[in-house]
Amino acid sequence: MATLFGVDAYSPQEIAERVEDVGVTKARLPVLSTFTLAVLAGGFIGLGALYFTLVTSDATLGFALSRTLGGLCFSLGLILVVVAGAELFTGNNLLVMAWAAGRITGWELLRNWALVLLGNATGAVGLAVLVVLAGQASLNDGEVGRHAVRLAALKVTLPFWTAFFRGVLCNVLVCLAVWLAMAGRSVTDKLLAVLFPISAFVAAGFEHSVANLYLIPLGMLLDTREGGLPALGFTGLLRNLIPVTLGNIVGGAGMVALVYTLVYRRGAHRPLPGSSRPP
Repeated sequence: MATLFGVDAYSPQEIAERVEDVGVTKARLPVLSTFTLAVLAGGFIGLGALYFTLVTSDATLGFALSRTLGGLCFSLGLILVVVAGAELFTGNNLLVMAWAAGRITGWELLRNWALVLLGNATGAVGLAVLVVLAGQASLNDGEVGRHAVRLAALKVTLPFWTAFFRGVLCNVLVCLAVWLAMAGRSVTDKLLAVLFPISAFVAAGFEHSVANLYLIPLGMLLDTREGGLPALGFTGLLRNLIPVTLGNIVGGAGMVALVYTLVYRRGAHRPLPGSSRPP
């Protein structure tokens, strides 16, 4: 009964310790393992975005219902990452806790972020190509494809600071979802922990860099066939990804990882043997 109602969940202090420990492990994974797991995460998040696009393409749903259902469907992506195991750039912003504790170096942190983001991009773009080849965009008389193009076009035309702050808010919720999942001891705990923060960020229209690495390339690929909007190109992709990625870092690393370090881990740092605090 205690397990059923989550009474045995890890405490916030224990979560902080676990996040630190996991951060050390992630930062020191072999390059091939890190990259492969990152490719999987990019594909997983892309599957969540695919599910979101399918549901929200139904014009008969009201705005609130469409966004809420779409958000719940998008949660599939992080559920797969958390339960199946994968390396996701936005979630790995929590490695800042291990860095702040002096247990990994700044180089190890940045190397992980760069490698994971590259792998995420590979997986997300690869899935977009597969989805186009599979003809999934033709569902609902082609409305799924047209909706995908519209979503991508809206993203690449966002003003810099709008995209940045939507990225901040997005990764606050993503990292809180990962934090809550670390509190759970069962798959059910982790599922429930992920659903509400992720569905909230999606319903609110916030910006996730890895999801956009699927949604925008998908829109670009479909748009070339339909002869659509000129904004859907590589320049538009970068115009979105740069502010969104920076915002994701500020939200996840700054507003979650560093805040919880200050609250729960200040004065409790335990550098590993042979490691030193970063300058």
